[in-house]
Amino acid sequence: MILLIKLLLAHFMGDFFLQPESWVKEKEQKKLKSQKLYLHVCIHILVTAFILWDISLWPILLIIGSSHFIIDATKLSIQKENTKRYLFFIDQLLHIIVIVICYFSFSENTLKIDNIITESNLMLLVCLLFLTIPVSIFMKIIFAKWNIEELTKDNQSLEDAGKYIGILERVLVFIFIIFNHWEAVGFLITAKSVFRFGDLKESKHRKLTEYILIGTLISFGIAIITGIIYTYIIYAHV
Repeated sequence: MILLIKLLLAHFMGDFFLQPESWVKEKEQKKLKSQKLYLHVCIHILVTAFILWDISLWPILLIIGSSHFIIDATKLSIQKENTKRYLFFIDQLLHIIVIVICYFSFSENTLKIDNIITESNLMLLVCLLFLTIPVSIFMKIIFAKWNIEELTKDNQSLEDAGKYIGILERVLVFIFIIFNHWEAVGFLITAKSVFRFGDLKESKHRKLTEYILIGTLISFGIAIITGIIYTYIIYAHV
C-alpha cells in the first residue's frame, strides 16, 4: 500500500502543486510545441524518483513518464474549449489507472477479480447507480403533474443544477447511513434548508417552496430507504 500512496503523492505534487497556471495556458496554446509540456513530464519523473527513492523501481519511472506524456499530449491535441472540462477528468482518471496498474505490477499484491466482484460490492454499485439517474427520472415523472417551468420562470438557476444537487445529496445520505452516521443526515437536511428555503418566505413563493420541500423529502426518503435496505442485506449475510 505504501507504494500506491507514494505514487499518488508524486502525481498530485507534479500535476497540481508544481505546475503553474501559466504552464497550463501555454500548453493549451502551443500544444505539442510547448516546452512546458516536456518540462512538466520531466518534473513528474523527478518527483516520482525522489519520493520512491528506490533504484530498483526504475521501470515505474519509465512507465509513469511515458504514459504521462502520451496522455497529456493526446488531451492537448484533441482538446477544444467545449470539451476541456470533460477531458480534464478523463486525463486524471487515466493517470490514476496507470498508477494503480504500476502498484499491482510492482508489489506483492495481486489483483484478483474475485476480490472485486463480491456480493457486497455489486450491491453497493447497484445502490449508488440507482440513486443517480434512475431516481432523478422517477422524481421527474412524479412531478410531471405540476407545471414546474411556470413555478420557476422568475427564478434564475444553473442548468441541471437541481438534478446534480439531488444526486449528490442522495449519495451522501446513503454513505452516511451505511456508515451509521445518522446525525450527518440531519446536518445535511438543515444545511439544505438554510440555503434552499431561506429566500422563499414570501407568499408568492409558497408553491415553489412546497415543490422544493416535497422534492427534498422524496429524495432524502429514497436515499434513506436504500441505505437501510443495503445495510440489512449486507449484515444479514454476515
